[in-house]
Amino acid sequence: MSYVASRLSAIRPSASMVASQAAKALRATGVDVIDLGLGEPDFPTPDHIIDAAFRAARAGETLYTAPAGTPALRAAIAEKFRRENGLSFGPDDVTVANGAKQIIFNALMATLEPGDEAILLAPYFVSYPEMVKLLGGTPVTVECPAETGFRLTPELLEAAITPRTKWLFLNMPGNPSGAVYSRAQLEALGAVLARHPSVLVLSDEIYEHILFDGREFVSFAAACPELVERSLVVNGVSKSYAMTGWRVGYAAGPAPLIKAMNVVQSQSVTSVCSIAQAAALAALEGPQDHVARFRAAFEARRDLVVAGVAKIGGLSLPAPDGAFYAYIGCGALIGRKTPQGTVLADDAAVADYLLKHGRVSSVPGVAYGLSPYFRISTATGEETLTEALARIDAAVGALE
Repeated sequence: MSYVASRLSAIRPSASMVASQAAKALRATGVDVIDLGLGEPDFPTPDHIIDAAFRAARAGETLYTAPAGTPALRAAIAEKFRRENGLSFGPDDVTVANGAKQIIFNALMATLEPGDEAILLAPYFVSYPEMVKLLGGTPVTVECPAETGFRLTPELLEAAITPRTKWLFLNMPGNPSGAVYSRAQLEALGAVLARHPSVLVLSDEIYEHILFDGREFVSFAAACPELVERSLVVNGVSKSYAMTGWRVGYAAGPAPLIKAMNVVQSQSVTSVCSIAQAAALAALEGPQDHVARFRAAFEARRDLVVAGVAKIGGLSLPAPDGAFYAYIGCGALIGRKTPQGTVLADDAAVADYLLKHGRVSSVPGVAYGLSPYFRISTATGEETLTEALARIDAAVGALE
């Protein structure tokens, strides 16, 4: 007797969670492992956000909310889009969910028909293809190599669109690459999409505030206002405000799409935790100085890792434009032998070797659709990153 639905047969668990769990399992045996598999800030949630949650709980804000979120939070989100992105959305154009991942899940559940295609840009966030497959769609992978800055070009986009294309996924800054698009680059993609009016755009902008080298963030919908009626702008408080565990994501888009997503939410989780919504409201409306402080720390960590990887023979790392990951090229390690005589056949083998021999947890590039690479999170302290780089250097140096 099988308890598992057939639709799960092609779905893989989150690769970053798998890597983190493997690190925890080794730690449980007494092995000192540095876990760089999961991407979440190591900063505590700012005090004023925690205080707002406490006050909300004390005030009795502990009941169900509307599936779309509280009116106050949706108004604050609409104001955030106006203030920071130059986008005009009303409260009915906004929805709140348990993290940006659930926003994406709800959107796909509400729109995908069997066989509909979603264009994913490799390297992509590990959950994108699995959610598309789980909800009856077909992922179409477009490889965006380091030579393109890990960015989609208009030519690649045009070649990938078919009559079955339902969604184009954008992620900027990108996880795992850190790639960022300029306004001109987004406009060039918009010109292609203008010729294909049935294609929807999901712009995942969760790392919006984590930009380096003085770059300016431009939302896809702001760069291509003529496409706003078929764009879903996804964001949340997890990364910029160090609130990963609070699980609050949000999105804005065409009212009919948002309404359909709210129907999905009403029949799944009902709503987001009311206290977490109060915290998210405080994050968006309160002091923003910590956002800049976090960003500066992430940039310093980026610089440390880029400089460290440059000193390790056989590895390469173009400086990421944003986010807090390093997508490290390891092609020169493929085919080399470990001290135990095992040949490293691919980047999955490299990541496994770094975990068991170097005691550093990473995620192989195959999980992101583009090999040979491995991803480490740089969202941890400089002392930890320095030690991790030393361990990786020693492990690479031990290869034959």
